[in-house]
Amino acid sequence: MSEAEAAPRERRRIEWRELTAVILLSVTAIVTAWTGFQSSKWGGAMSISFSQASTARIEAARLEGAANRKAAVQVSLFTQWLQAYQAQDETLTTFLQDRFPEPLATTFPLWLEERPLLDPDAPATPFEMPTYVIPESVAAAEADDRADAKFAEALENNQRSDNYTVLTVAFATVLFFGALSGRMHSRGAQSAFLVLGWAVFVVAAVLLVTYPKLI
Repeated sequence: MSEAEAAPRERRRIEWRELTAVILLSVTAIVTAWTGFQSSKWGGAMSISFSQASTARIEAARLEGAANRKAAVQVSLFTQWLQAYQAQDETLTTFLQDRFPEPLATTFPLWLEERPLLDPDAPATPFEMPTYVIPESVAAAEADDRADAKFAEALENNQRSDNYTVLTVAFATVLFFGALSGRMHSRGAQSAFLVLGWAVFVVAAVLLVTYPKLI
């Protein structure tokens, strides 16, 4: 092949290589910005989840405190009732029993039906009955479950933010290889860096497609 015929072919190869490099750099620059944006969004979602977990934990502590106060009052009233019962003070036992708050008021008659003074297998106190449930205790347990779920969600969001940060670094590496390919004098080196850049881009792009996204 003559030099006159080879020159145009060589120019076309150079033009295609340069075009490929420009496309790689342009697309990678856009995708790099997108991965940075996603990393920031997931970082924000992580902060929100941690805040929600903290709020739920505080609510659980408040409800648990209220439940403990209720239980303490009801245990005290029941203890006074026992003392009055042992002293055979029917007036006081009736007075206290009529003023039992819920859930002791509902559970106490059911406990008496178990004949606890005669049946050794009966619950020793009304507080051991399955019907004795303080609503605040249930709500506190639910708030604790929400806090655990939000905390786990925050950790997951943090991992997603980290994943996008790694992708940002990977796409930045593609930009490095793409830019370096244009600085090489050797055609082999130019092609090698360009191919390496495209290889890293494809791997990172596949991971990007599989990752969840926030808009």
